[in-house]
Amino acid sequence: MKNFIAGLMVFTLLLFTGCEVRDKIETPKSDKEDTGIQIAMSFDSFVIERWQRDRDVFVSTVKELGATVNVQNANGDVEKQKEQIEYFIKKGVDVIVIVCIDSDSLKSTVQKAKDEGIKIIAYDRLVTNSDADLYITFDNEMVGTMMAEYLAENGAAGKNVLMLGGSPLDNNVPAVENGFMDVCKKEEMTVIDSIHCDGWRAEIAGDYIYEHEDTVREAAGIMCGNDNLAGQVIRALSEKRLAGDLPVVGQDADLEACQRIVEGTQGMTVYKPVERLAKRAAECAIALAQGMKLEGDDISTINDGTYDIPYIGLTPIAVTKDNLDEVIISSGFHLKEDVYLNVPEKMPGN
Repeated sequence: MKNFIAGLMVFTLLLFTGCEVRDKIETPKSDKEDTGIQIAMSFDSFVIERWQRDRDVFVSTVKELGATVNVQNANGDVEKQKEQIEYFIKKGVDVIVIVCIDSDSLKSTVQKAKDEGIKIIAYDRLVTNSDADLYITFDNEMVGTMMAEYLAENGAAGKNVLMLGGSPLDNNVPAVENGFMDVCKKEEMTVIDSIHCDGWRAEIAGDYIYEHEDTVREAAGIMCGNDNLAGQVIRALSEKRLAGDLPVVGQDADLEACQRIVEGTQGMTVYKPVERLAKRAAECAIALAQGMKLEGDDISTINDGTYDIPYIGLTPIAVTKDNLDEVIISSGFHLKEDVYLNVPEKMPGN
C-alpha cells in the first residue's frame, strides 16, 4: 500500500510538471555545453501570426548554440517595452534583441544598455538613432515593390489604387511605401487615398472600406500593410460583394492569407522566410556576445538616422496562387491540408 501511494505521488508530480512545461515555449534541448551566454528578446506583441514563429526559431537556435534566452512580450505598450529592457539590463544579459513598437522611442533606454556593455540587435524593425550593433530584417522597399508590381500586372496600371498602411511608428512602413510609390509612378497608378493603422490594428483598415465605399469603388487595387489588415479589408469587401473582383495584396504569408489566395479573394502576399531571419539573428547574437565581429556576404551598413550600423536585409518572395504550392507548402511553412482547408477540390492533384 505504501509503495502504491508513493508511486501515485510521483505520477501526480510528473503530471503537474508536464503541464507546467507545456505552458512555456517548447524548444529542443541543447546538445552543446552551456556557454553562460544570456540572450534577451523583447517583442512588440504576438498579435501578428508570424511573430510566434520568429520567437520559436530564435529560441530554439539560441539554445542549440548553448546559450539561454529570456523572451518578453510588451503587448504593444511602449512603456512596458522600456521596462523590459531595463529589466534585462539589471539581469546583466549579454545581448538584447528588440522587435520595437515605436522606432523613435527607445534611444535613451538602448543607450543605458550599451553603457553597460550590452549588445543590441534591432530585429525586423529599425530602432532609430540608437547605434544598434545590428539591424536585421527583410528588404522592405522590395516588399512594397512586389505589392505594386502585382497590382500593375493585374489591371491597376494607369488606374487608381488605395494604400492602407501599417503603424506610422514602425520604421518599416515608410520603406514599404517608398517601394510601392516608385512602381506607382512608373506604372502611372494614382494613389487616390491612403491611411495608416495605428498599432497595426486591422479593424481600422476594415472600417475604412465600410466608411469610404465610393472611394473604394474608384480603385483598381488595394495595398494592405500586412495580411492581418488584408483580412479585415477582404471581409468588408465581401459584404460589399467586391471580394475577388478587386485585387488585394499584403505581406507575411499568414495561413489565412494563403487560404484567401487559393480561394481567390486575396491576390498576393509577400513571403518572408522568418526561419532564416530568426536563425541568422540568433547566430549573430551569439557572435556579438562572444565579442566577435559580424561577418558574412549578407552584411552591409545602413544609417539609422544618426549612425551607420551593420545591416542584414534578406530577400522576400512574392506569392500568388501560381507559386504558392512551391514556395509555401514545399518549404513546410504551412501544411497543404491547412492552406486548402476551405477549397479541397482545388488541392493539387484533384
